[in-house]
Amino acid sequence: MTSDFDHLQRAAKDHLWMHFTRHSSYDEADVPIIVRGEGAYIYDAQGKRYLDGLGGLFVSQLGHGRADLAEAAAAQARELAFHPLWSYAHPNAILLAEKIAGYAPGSLNRVFFTSGGGEAVETAWKLAKNYFKLVGKPMKHKVISRAIAYHGTTQGALSITGLPPLKQQFEPLVPSTFRVPNTNIYRAPVHGDDPEAFGRWAADQIAVAIENEGPDTVAAVFVEPVQNSGGCFPPPPGYFQRVREICDEYDVLMVSDEVICAFGRLGHMFGAERYGYEPDMITCAKGITSGYAPLGAMIASDRLMEPFLADGQMFAHGYTFGGHPVSTAVALKNLEIFESEQVLEHVRATEGAFRSTLERLLDLPIVGDVRGDGYFYGIELVKDKATRESFTDDECERLLYGFVSKQLFAEGLYCRADDRGDPVIQLSPPLICDQQHFDEMEQILRTVLDKAGTLL
Repeated sequence: MTSDFDHLQRAAKDHLWMHFTRHSSYDEADVPIIVRGEGAYIYDAQGKRYLDGLGGLFVSQLGHGRADLAEAAAAQARELAFHPLWSYAHPNAILLAEKIAGYAPGSLNRVFFTSGGGEAVETAWKLAKNYFKLVGKPMKHKVISRAIAYHGTTQGALSITGLPPLKQQFEPLVPSTFRVPNTNIYRAPVHGDDPEAFGRWAADQIAVAIENEGPDTVAAVFVEPVQNSGGCFPPPPGYFQRVREICDEYDVLMVSDEVICAFGRLGHMFGAERYGYEPDMITCAKGITSGYAPLGAMIASDRLMEPFLADGQMFAHGYTFGGHPVSTAVALKNLEIFESEQVLEHVRATEGAFRSTLERLLDLPIVGDVRGDGYFYGIELVKDKATRESFTDDECERLLYGFVSKQLFAEGLYCRADDRGDPVIQLSPPLICDQQHFDEMEQILRTVLDKAGTLL
């Protein structure tokens, strides 16, 4: 075992380029190597167990080690391992598209498969531009998104992303994207004591941005049901209803980016359903297969498909592995399990207990806010609870990366400590979790955050 471990360490450091990783942090430390999972837990190469408090990366809805999902993949690989959807179809893609259309709100009946979430966002923007050209409004191409929002890493999706530190090293990016305020009421610049008024104000800034750019040039608004980056910002009451009104008024497409929020994360198949709005497109991925195979999708309304049904028309866009036979087989089995094991009902029945368990942490001086919905929460850390003063960049470096992130993992909790916006800890556990897992998360967080507070 030791020799195998040593070999993996050397090979990881010499050859593997990890994603979003400071490789210098492993100059004098081992690379964490995860070798298996079971239920809500993962295990490293040395046999240590960790509670998967992030669902991998907001992905592992049904948990780890499910033989039924693995067998669905194996059976499909034996029968038909691969065929593209370029002018051909296969049964799994057809049946999964039908299934997803049945779950999606309103007239969102057209499903375009991708390999993952960033590709789904890229697809949505390209469709928006192509659609408006076909219906005689060729100037409409610009996109509005929210401050600090993360929408992906491809050139188009990164352009829509509202995180300057992630973008600057790759500029120039795709032009014509613009930012509006997000729904972080904890740090609301106005109406902080009135959620409904704050939501109205935040939504109205989209109308201001459309007017500033010219309504005949704006194609789409991209919004997440609960914004991920910054630490889980739910919508204030009435926010999405007002955004829908604005999009209708200016003939702008409303894109609900649900790469994280779809497939049970908020207790519904789609976050739009939870908050009562009907977008023109939904982008999704991650939980569609519970991580057992890569897959994403862009779901569009019948209205957006209509111009492409005319003789000779084509959406000149696609991906080799979009709608892969094995991935779609896994997705079909995944959704079958959602229904047979009443996964959505379980989330809705236990989300209140998850929230109240995490809210116990508000007695710690370092915990300023606990926010989120469903099984998707952010815990914001503050220097001064009374004034809501945040940490400096140097303090974030020492606190988050130097201590909190490493110590949570050392104590047996895999989650995310991040300072995209303000310093937060994010939790997005498998949807099979229950009170014992909530308690375990809270106890480890309490131990580490209590100590972090003394380090200040």
